[in-house]
Amino acid sequence: MKTSFSLALAIMILATSTATTAFAASKTNRVSIRYLPPENPAHQQVYTILKQNLMLERLQVFLSPFRLPRTIRISLTGCDGEADAWYEDDEITICYEYVYDLWTNRLKETTLDGVAPIDTVIGPLIEASLHEFAHALFDVLELPVLGREEDAADQVAAYILLQLGKSVARRTLSGTAYAYSFEEIRSGGDCSPERFANEHETPAQRAYNQMCLAYGSDKELFADYVSRGYLPKERAEFCDEEYFQIKDAFEILFHPHLDLDLAEKIRDEARMCESKANPAPEEWLHCVPEQLE
Repeated sequence: MKTSFSLALAIMILATSTATTAFAASKTNRVSIRYLPPENPAHQQVYTILKQNLMLERLQVFLSPFRLPRTIRISLTGCDGEADAWYEDDEITICYEYVYDLWTNRLKETTLDGVAPIDTVIGPLIEASLHEFAHALFDVLELPVLGREEDAADQVAAYILLQLGKSVARRTLSGTAYAYSFEEIRSGGDCSPERFANEHETPAQRAYNQMCLAYGSDKELFADYVSRGYLPKERAEFCDEEYFQIKDAFEILFHPHLDLDLAEKIRDEARMCESKANPAPEEWLHCVPEQLE
C-alpha cells in the first residue's frame, strides 16, 4: 500500500512538473517567416511587391504577442498552380497563386463606399493569413473547438482585424467581403449539393458573416453595410450579439496565451498609424500599406 501510494504521488508530481514546464516553455515572438522566390515568372511582381512592403514582417509583428509552445512558420511560396493558403505541421503556407489571383481580380477604382483597390488585395490576404494562424492556434495550444473549425477560424480572423483600429478594420473587412463576393459571382451561381458539402461555407455566407461581425462591433462605422443593403436587416438585428459571443470566447480561450501588454502596445501603435500621413520608420511595421505598387 505504501509503495503504491508513493508511486502514485511520484506520478502526480511528475505530471505537474511536466505541465508546468510545458506552460513555461510557451513564449512570445514564436512566428518565423520566409519568402521563397517564385519559380513562375508571372509571380515575380507579387514576390517583389510583398517583400518590399514587408508583408510577412508585419504579420510577424501583429502575431508576436501570442505565447506559443513552439514556433509557427509563415511561408510565401509557389504551389504548382494552386491558388490557396493552408496550415499543416506548424507551418502556414501562402501561395503566390492566391495573391496573384487577388491582385488580378482587385477593384480597378475606389468605390463610392470608399473601398480602394489595395483594400481588396490586402484585406483578404491578411484575413486568410489570420484564418490559417487560427488553425495553428487550435493545434499547438490544443484548444477545444465547438462547431466547424473553418467557421471558428473565420471568426478568430475577423475578431483580430476588428481590434486594430477603425481604419484598418474598415479597409480589411470591406476588402475581404469584396473578395468573397467576387468569388461567389465567379462560381456562376453553382447550387450543386456538393458545393454545400464543403468544409467551408460558401463565399457568400462567409462575406455575410464577416460583415455581420463588423457591424456588430461598431454599428456606426459599418452602418452603410445595412443602409446600402449589403447586409440584410434581419441578420443585422442580432449582429452585436454574435460579435460579443465571439469576443467572450476569444477572451476565455486566447487571453491566457497572450501577452496582453504587448498586444495592447501593438494595437495602440497600429491605431496611431491612422492619424499619421508619414509614420516614422520604427512605426511602419504596425501600419497597413497604403499601396502595393
